[in-house]
Amino acid sequence: MKIENIKTLGELKKSGYSSKSIKDELRDNLIVKIKNKETTFEGVHGYENTVIPELERAILSRHNINLLGLRGQAKTRLARLMLNLLDEYIPFVSGSEINDDPLQPISRFAVELIKEKGDDTPISWLHRSDRFAEKLATPDVTVADIIGDVDPIKAANLKLSYADDRVIHYGMIPRANRCIFVINELPDLQARIQVALFNILQEGDIQIRGFKLRLPLDIQFLFTANPEDYTNRGSIVTPLKDRIGSQILTHYPEDIETARRITEQESNLVEGQKSAVKVPDFAKDLLEQIVFEARESEYIDAKSGVSARLSITAFENLLSTAERRALICGDDSTTVRLSDFSGIIPAITGKVELVYEGEQEGAAVVAYNLIGEAVKSLFEEFFPKISKLQKQDEESPYDDIVSWFFNEKDGFELLDDLKNKEYTNLLDAISPLDDLLGEYQPNLKPEDAYFMKEFVLWALVEFKLLSKQRFSEGTQFRDPYGSFISGI
Repeated sequence: MKIENIKTLGELKKSGYSSKSIKDELRDNLIVKIKNKETTFEGVHGYENTVIPELERAILSRHNINLLGLRGQAKTRLARLMLNLLDEYIPFVSGSEINDDPLQPISRFAVELIKEKGDDTPISWLHRSDRFAEKLATPDVTVADIIGDVDPIKAANLKLSYADDRVIHYGMIPRANRCIFVINELPDLQARIQVALFNILQEGDIQIRGFKLRLPLDIQFLFTANPEDYTNRGSIVTPLKDRIGSQILTHYPEDIETARRITEQESNLVEGQKSAVKVPDFAKDLLEQIVFEARESEYIDAKSGVSARLSITAFENLLSTAERRALICGDDSTTVRLSDFSGIIPAITGKVELVYEGEQEGAAVVAYNLIGEAVKSLFEEFFPKISKLQKQDEESPYDDIVSWFFNEKDGFELLDDLKNKEYTNLLDAISPLDDLLGEYQPNLKPEDAYFMKEFVLWALVEFKLLSKQRFSEGTQFRDPYGSFISGI
């Protein structure tokens, strides 16, 4: 018999359905997925050999879980993906506030209804998408919110005394019976509220305004926490930590390739933007390198973390910067330029916590420094190393480029809103750049060559072979010594 045709307790019994706790449900379905070599947590990258195996072990152990990690490390995403390990439908007693199992009822309502109607007790079916409850732990959360309270209106309507347990209004946790219940940022939950979770996690008792109810709730608890909160705002009380079976540490992507996959997957781009703006692969690598630099920067608070959302929003800003330029110039399509990276500054400044030295420098200056450091870090993967100390007569692959700028007395200006043709013509005028790319990057795609040319100019600035000055309409590159001599 199909699930949708089973409407009563009697029909459910005849179907051969057997009750199963949510932890057993997760465990059994995970075992099937592992045996079938299926991906258990689809769309989560970089955790294949670290977090996901630990999470699977915790599920097999039937543990409640605490995910501990900095912001933007997919903790909530992992929690939501656990829904895929639940059965598609489970039965519950129709009208039950706490999703009572028809074969193992725990609420007074369900017990009395089954006692009265027996096999004719009506049942309904709950889809797995409705078996997820989430609460952000904030200081104003009360015991009444998450566990329950006495409802005087219900007592008045039903003409019941306050000694009758039917006057209780259930909170979020009892209503999430047989569901996954997530409490985000657990340390922010007041200690007295954390204490209220003890018995629910271990013994299955709940206490509300003097009522002590034996409700063996069947819940998969999953908590998330940020290590920063332990010192700045609160902590997880020790007895509660003791009752959480597994604590799993999350982390940021460990390589650029993984970071790129996450950014491209999560970026919220419209189709018109994707078709109108081409992004060289190297530009994507540079964007991710900026985030890696931010995580190592002395100006940024490492304890606070640098979220993966930084690269996602920066990527969206980068495409929007190029798109806006194309619209202004009347170009139907365009390619991202390195000068477009100035458009990601707002995404960086809004996502990082600066230490004192960073505040002194200023958020925008720190952001520009991160772009410069990223250029510097990637440069030597593509071109010969630039030595800090170079002998006077020693030749360098960059001498011809520097000489070209030495002879360009008025400097070389790249405006932000140049048409595609004007932009390429300007860079083509620096003929030594073509020689450098031809020798060290002979397999470079023609459409990516101009981004690489501009990248070389920025890198030479970082290594002090050229100087760069930002002005309102663009950037000027000059030979630092030539401009000094001409001034004399």
